[in-house]
Amino acid sequence: MKVVDMHCDTIYELYERRKKGQKEKLSENDLHIDLSKMQAGDYLLQNFAVYTHLEREKKPLEYALKLIDVFYEEIAANEDRIAVVKSWQDIENNQKAGKMSAMLTMEEGGVCLGEAAFLRDFYRLGVRMMTLTWNFPNELGYPNRILSENGRPPECVPDTEHGLTKRGIEFVQEMERLGMIPDISHLNDAGIWDVFCYTKKPFVASHSNARALAGHPRNLTDEMIRALAERGGVAGINFCAAFLKNKENGGKPVHSYCRDMVEHMKHMKQIGGIGCIGLGSDFDGIPSKLEMGDCSGIQLLAEEMERQGFHTGEIEAVFHGNVLRLYRELLR
Repeated sequence: MKVVDMHCDTIYELYERRKKGQKEKLSENDLHIDLSKMQAGDYLLQNFAVYTHLEREKKPLEYALKLIDVFYEEIAANEDRIAVVKSWQDIENNQKAGKMSAMLTMEEGGVCLGEAAFLRDFYRLGVRMMTLTWNFPNELGYPNRILSENGRPPECVPDTEHGLTKRGIEFVQEMERLGMIPDISHLNDAGIWDVFCYTKKPFVASHSNARALAGHPRNLTDEMIRALAERGGVAGINFCAAFLKNKENGGKPVHSYCRDMVEHMKHMKQIGGIGCIGLGSDFDGIPSKLEMGDCSGIQLLAEEMERQGFHTGEIEAVFHGNVLRLYRELLR
């Protein structure tokens, strides 16, 4: 079953390891994702996120550019196996050439520093999808609140008050004009509804699950899932255990099982139909112990879907069809 995955943090991990003197490559490594594992997993397309931690990086724009440089260096070094996607035609051309596809995305709109010129520059560099926030407020909007009380671990709670800023509204509209897909994963509840309000085209929640099954506010409410489906958008199933199950015995769940991922799919299908579900693994960005091990074992998820009653056409839709439909519509 061909795989299209809307989110991973592999480029960030490669960059950070190189800073420590390690010689990690995209071709083969000990991460969740490398090219050999992708081929073993039957990958068609992987979105590679440029993830930037705003509070840790004093020059976030420069940091993001360094990650993009790593992305292009690795693609060039493996041009016989994988090629960059900037348009729908690129996906088709790569398939015909027998190559996997790589799409550049941004995880943290704050790297643009509120400047639409930088947004357009990132588009010129190949970025075709961007989250408005990560876990910190920025010039565009807000994440759901992170609270810490009495020395307890921080808790994330829904924020239904603070919508997109004026600049955030301008950004999502400019993204639509450019052909860069807005990504509402990590955005707070009020901001998500503003994206619905101020855009017209489909968009994504690249790595978010169903809040009805796992109460983490990074997940989507049923109302959000329904609205995303009606817009023609797609939510990518996140493989992180904390987004799959509620807390166990007072602590966060640590094991990610395919059966739990399929439970979220079943719920989303009931709420919004099969057409709103995709894959957004969050590989190399999650600490969970994965039943599938890494991306080479992703077909275990297809087998579990079949075991739980999904037919072949539905499995194809989730594994690649729904996201490819959206890309065909939005990528110029």
